[in-house]
Amino acid sequence: MTRIPSLDPQSAQARTAEIFVEIKQAFGMVPNLFRAYANHPPLLEANWFKVKKVMMEGVLARKAKEAIAVLVSKDNGCDYCVAAHEAALRSIGVSGEEIKAIENDLQQAEFSRKERALIAFARKANIAPLRIEDSEVKALRDLGADAAEIVEALGVMELFAGFNKFLDALQVEIDF
Repeated sequence: MTRIPSLDPQSAQARTAEIFVEIKQAFGMVPNLFRAYANHPPLLEANWFKVKKVMMEGVLARKAKEAIAVLVSKDNGCDYCVAAHEAALRSIGVSGEEIKAIENDLQQAEFSRKERALIAFARKANIAPLRIEDSEVKALRDLGADAAEIVEALGVMELFAGFNKFLDALQVEIDF
């Protein structure tokens, strides 16, 4: 059970209502994540802006970003984000079989070598950032990853590491 109330989108006012309209247009609903953030509208606005910039823009393929979101969330034990981003992968045409491959053996999933390496790098940065070696960054560069792609992959990791902790601390109910 959620530990704090989530704002009903029907009762949202001013800027929160505007943000909820954008979120509903993007997802077809206002997920409980954002309804919980609406208890502090500046944080709702900041995080929605970040979701748009990190997940909906940039150079990395949406599928790779969603894979990072699922794997980081799985590593952090956040059932909400795992469910949400498995649903996001399905919504962009990824089969259940491939989602299992992403979660269980990334090498079997349909990604380029560079995408696999970026996903694995972001995952390691979540689990053990101080154990990343210069040689791992060089390997990414040797596969053609530029600084923007590396930072973008880490930005997805950062976004979901924060969401995972927020959602789990408040026990926000899964709505996907």
